[in-house]
Amino acid sequence: SSHYYPPEVPALPSFNLQKKVAEVIDRHGREYYTGTVYSTNRRVWEHDEKFKEYLSLVRAIGIDMETSTIFLVGFANHIPKGALLLVTDSPMLPEGIKTEETDREVIQEYAELHLRIGVEALRELKRTGESVKHLRF
Repeated sequence: SSHYYPPEVPALPSFNLQKKVAEVIDRHGREYYTGTVYSTNRRVWEHDEKFKEYLSLVRAIGIDMETSTIFLVGFANHIPKGALLLVTDSPMLPEGIKTEETDREVIQEYAELHLRIGVEALRELKRTGESVKHLRF
């Protein structure tokens, strides 16, 4: 059977916002990854091998189910946007699927620092007055 995957909408984060977040993460001595994150509202996609092949084809480094609306509305209205995602699982690997216990462990260990990094980056951008606008499509 053929699968339909909707056309992608460019959801490029503001470069200065991304740069500032990276600086703050570095100051906190943490690692981070950047790349294409595929946003979807699709549940239980982990068992669809064709969809997983598609994710590899578009070189997605992650799946996000919460921020696609923010990026879509921001793109349509020329609003600067960005997302600092806290990875809670690795569902492309059978052993990486999230459980209640692993989710609780990740949130307990990282959620407060994650939020602090985001707020700190935004405060620094506000203080310096750096633009977070970028190219329009």
